[in-house]
Amino acid sequence: MSPAGAPLEQVAAALSEAVASSSPVSGGSINEAWRLELESGRRVFVKSRNGAPAAEFGAESAGLAWLREAGAIGVPEVLGSGEGPPWLALEWIEPGSLSAAGEEKLGRGLAALHGSGAEAHGALPAGSPDDLVRIGSVELPSRPGPDWPQLYAEQRLLPLLKVARERGALGESDAGAIDGVCDRIDALAGPAEPPSRLHGDLWGGNVLSDADGNPWLIDPAAHGGHREIDLAMLRLFGGPGERAHHAYDEAHPLAEGHADRVELWQLLPLLVHAVLFGGSYGAAAGRAAKRYN
Repeated sequence: MSPAGAPLEQVAAALSEAVASSSPVSGGSINEAWRLELESGRRVFVKSRNGAPAAEFGAESAGLAWLREAGAIGVPEVLGSGEGPPWLALEWIEPGSLSAAGEEKLGRGLAALHGSGAEAHGALPAGSPDDLVRIGSVELPSRPGPDWPQLYAEQRLLPLLKVARERGALGESDAGAIDGVCDRIDALAGPAEPPSRLHGDLWGGNVLSDADGNPWLIDPAAHGGHREIDLAMLRLFGGPGERAHHAYDEAHPLAEGHADRVELWQLLPLLVHAVLFGGSYGAAAGRAAKRYN
């Protein structure tokens, strides 16, 4: 690592261009990150973390490329990656605030992204280094299957429920309600849908706005799945307003009863947060589950 903290030598070698300057920027809750300016004037975003699993940035690279190839919405280009410690270099997006037109672009872009499809529910992007979906530091299995409801219960909710119980993040009443949801998932999940191309961790913090007010998607946990998952997560932690959701529904109308399923799909991020942070997230997951018991 360089004196500035960024892996300057590795990035310069990978991009075949010297780094003129670097400055630290926000990189999320677990990584260090920098804005690098190359000698040509081009700017690059780089993030790195000592001790990061070898596959973590490889999975993110594959996810970003998969979302980007749909051509539906802004996704930063992957410029390079390396080891010692693991790092990932992306196209720099000059930050701004999401405009009203940008919110509508977000809704329409997500509709087109989802509509570009996936090979199967649970299918991971080409080039993924393993069969895991990573949301923060939580790792979940993601093996392809024909049935989204059973995959959601068996590969998402039940593994998280097990860890949350072990960590004391859930009361027994709340855990029992989530077990009940898993038992009834076929009846709760609504009409069958083809697999959509999902961002997979689409809370508001992973929607970046550029200087022109346009949306960009970052930090994916990309996989094939039910499109209502992304939209439910976008509502949970202070995401964009209803303008984005209205634009989505105009472009790609949702199935009847979708509003009643929002908290069903929010069980996933609530349980992830219960596992990672404890606190009130376990009780929030329990309240959501009890709606469906």
